Amino acid sequence: MNLAIEIDGQACGSVGAQQGVAERGHTAELGYWLGQAYWGQGVMTRVVGLFAPWVMDELRLFRLQASVVDFNLGSARVLEKNGFQEEGVERCAVYKRGVLHDLRRFARVRTRLP
Repeated sequence: MNLAIEIDGQACGSVGAQQGVAERGHTAELGYWLGQAYWGQGVMTRVVGLFAPWVMDELRLFRLQASVVDFNLGSARVLEKNGFQEEGVERCAVYKRGVLHDLRRFARVRTRLP
């Protein structure tokens, strides 16, 4: 499930969730991106704040998780501000521009459905 982010009639990003299958069907991976012109304005914090509870209800999820490259502090803050907790680090998980980077793992969970 992917949705476009639009500001003043202009597409500027996307947010989505990929649900797991079988015994992992209660879990989904959250992903998002935003055009650089919109960084630092709280846009993605608001988007994730609306999208996360909605998609968890819509897909009947107990867990919504996301990974953030170690240098992307803004993305980590988006998740933290929206109730995601950091659970751990996947070491040397991404090779970007000739450098290995860790992935920080975050999740938002609930133990009962509404």
